[in-house]
Amino acid sequence: MDLGKVLLVVGLVVAVLGVLLVVAGRWHLPVGKLPGDFVYRGKNTTVYFPLGTSIVVSVVLSAVLYLIGRMR
Repeated sequence: MDLGKVLLVVGLVVAVLGVLLVVAGRWHLPVGKLPGDFVYRGKNTTVYFPLGTSIVVSVVLSAVLYLIGRMR
């Protein structure tokens, strides 16, 4: 596969994910605010570690890719 095609596909995937996050925010879905998401707010810094969200996204993507693999 050509590098240009790979970059286009990656860009499209990132754009679709961005749109989904914007829509999730407007629908007040708790993306990024799940139990297990850690936020540290210091005096001049904020550190955010979305552990709970990462686990949920991983499980959902694993299930989707498993189902796609079973269909083929």
